[in-house]
Amino acid sequence: MGGLSIWHWLIVLFVVLILFGRGRVSEIMGDFGKGIKSFKDGMNEEAAAKPSTPPPAQITAQSAGHPVDPQPAPVQTENRTEQP
Repeated sequence: MGGLSIWHWLIVLFVVLILFGRGRVSEIMGDFGKGIKSFKDGMNEEAAAKPSTPPPAQITAQSAGHPVDPQPAPVQTENRTEQP
């Protein structure tokens, strides 16, 4: 009951062909293909138009001429349990 069989798809195709006609369906699919091609061309133009600039320089923080440790020291916590 959840899936559509081949007969369901054939009936849907038949109804679409009757409503729109063969010429109209092929026209819609042609327009769809042109839209996809236009989208791909636009993406290629955008990629080609991007100037290839080097990445920005990173600023590193230094304190009194000493480089900063990239990994902070682990914080020590006291594990206090209540004694009865």
